[in-house]
Amino acid sequence: MLLLISAFTSCNQGPTLQTYYVDNELKPGFASFDVPTSFVNVEKVDLTEEQKEAYNSVDKLNVLTFMKDDTDAEDYKLELEKVNTILKDPKYEELMRGGNAADGKFVVKFLGDIENIDEVIIFGNAKNKGFIIARILGDDMNAGKLMSLGSVLEKADFDENQLNGLKDFFK
Repeated sequence: MLLLISAFTSCNQGPTLQTYYVDNELKPGFASFDVPTSFVNVEKVDLTEEQKEAYNSVDKLNVLTFMKDDTDAEDYKLELEKVNTILKDPKYEELMRGGNAADGKFVVKFLGDIENIDEVIIFGNAKNKGFIIARILGDDMNAGKLMSLGSVLEKADFDENQLNGLKDFFK
């Protein structure tokens, strides 16, 4: 019995971004969408081997937004605190952060190790807009190789219909 209780409690280690996403994606104030890698058409772009590996290691992008205009200020504050608490878990390692208090802040974190990343998390908030959580999901993603995709994204074609939810956040 003790072994069963121990196994159960070790598996339940508090909220994760995945559970937060699932619990909130249909609630008022939230908007969510998934973007498959096919959204970025790289057929006409010459990719290096490193860029091909990086592109192929990404499966999809999950995005969850919380629009401040659609909710009470206290609700926004509560939801923002929930996400910040989840991201304080040491399993989410920080890659970078930026922004400022006036315009908004962002942080990039990941799950896994730098050579074999399972998930990249981009969390940004703007006091006048709300917040956005983007989860880049894949298998054995490499931080250095993923960074090499920046120049590819400038040359790639995008399916504009997939971006509607994201465009709404930045209006």
